[in-house]
Formats: sequence, C-alpha cells, structure tokens
Amino acid sequence: MSKDDSRINEWFVPKFGPIKFRVLIGLLFLPYTSMSICFTVLGGLLSPVIHLDRLFALAVIYFLALGLGAHAADALGSKRIRPWANYITKRELKLLLILGLVIAYTIGLYYIVNYVPFLALIAISEGFFLFAYNFELFGGFFHNNFWFAISWGAIPLLAGFVMQTDSIAISAIMLSFLTGCVSYIEIRLSREYKALKRTKALITKQNRLEISLKAISLGTIAVTIASVIVSYICSGHISLST
Repeated sequence: MSKDDSRINEWFVPKFGPIKFRVLIGLLFLPYTSMSICFTVLGGLLSPVIHLDRLFALAVIYFLALGLGAHAADALGSKRIRPWANYITKRELKLLLILGLVIAYTIGLYYIVNYVPFLALIAISEGFFLFAYNFELFGGFFHNNFWFAISWGAIPLLAGFVMQTDSIAISAIMLSFLTGCVSYIEIRLSREYKALKRTKALITKQNRLEISLKAISLGTIAVTIASVIVSYICSGHISLST
C-alpha cells in the first residue's frame, strides 16, 4: 500500500493558485486555528464588559502565534513525518515561526504592561506548550491529545476571559473544560484521518471523518458568531475602548 506523507490534497488546502500559496494556507490549518480563535472570543463574551479592541487583539495574537508560529514549529519539530517538506524550506519555516511569535508577543506585551498583567501567565503557558508540544521536548511527554486539548482548547477560552477582566472566574474554568473536550475530539479524529489519508485506505471512513472534522470546525465558528450576535443584542455591554 502506497503512502503519501504530504497534506497538500487535504480539504483545508486550496485547490487553486501557486503551490507556495496553497502550502502557506494549508500550513495555517485555518479551520482548526479558527476554532482556537473562537474559543478566545467565547471566553471574552463571559466578561461583564467586553472591550472590542482586546477581543480583536487576542484573535490576532492567536492567529499569529498558533496559525503561523505553532504550525511552523510543528513542521520543523516533527521527528517522524514532515508533510510540507517538499514544498517549504526549513529557513522559510523558521522565518514564519519568528515572525508570528515576535508580532504576537509584542501585541501581548502591550496589553500586559498597560491593562492585563494576568495575561502574562497565559503567554508563558502557551509559549511553553508551543515549544514543548511541537518540538516534542521532554521525550515527547506533551506531544499528545490531552495536552493539545489543554493548550489549544482550554487555555484559549481562559485567555479570552483574562484579556477582558484581568482575572479568572468559575464560569470561565467550567466553559474551558467544554472547549478542551471539543479540541480533544477534533485532534483524535484528525490523527485518524491523517493516518488513513497517508495510506489511502478505507476511503469511506476517510470521508466520514472529513465530514466530522468539517462539522466540528464550522459548528464552532457558527456557535461563536451566534454568541456574539446574542451578546450584542441582549446585553449591550460591549465597549469600543480599552
């Protein structure tokens, strides 16, 4: 049975445009990156007062740190399979990693210094997981589904609440369990889908898994959009200023 370690033909990679463009968009894993960004928004919506600039800033931070930085790190740090190796060089990946993290942490530092000191704990935690998970540090101890769910499911929700309030609350902790579970389900299905996609086996099961992954990511986005609309209509506690 032939194997294909590339992910260039997966559903979240555009079928059009130059190969470098397709690879860059694929490297961002936009459906899954969007889920983490949605979790930050949901966390922010728990706040009594919502600062739109902080909501937007945190979304940008996670897009850069996770979408660019973490996924570039994953492509660099993988000890077994490097799905983008034939299309993007290590130098290019390092540039994406550095660029994403420098801009993300610069934005974060601004808010930490001026408004949200507690966000520093989130920044340190996510930075640790970014390197420990993607570069399989400590013998790969953190490179598993559980820690993925913690770092990109539970913590983003808490980050969203902390960004708004500079504090933590039971409601945020409880909802973070839910977003962590959603991320856990997503990564389990994704790993199985990747394995089948590489071996080109069980096409029917591949299709079912792909549908499930689309449903989870698009469902998360839909729930977040609906939550923003309901929050705006029903509460009116959205502020344009910091």
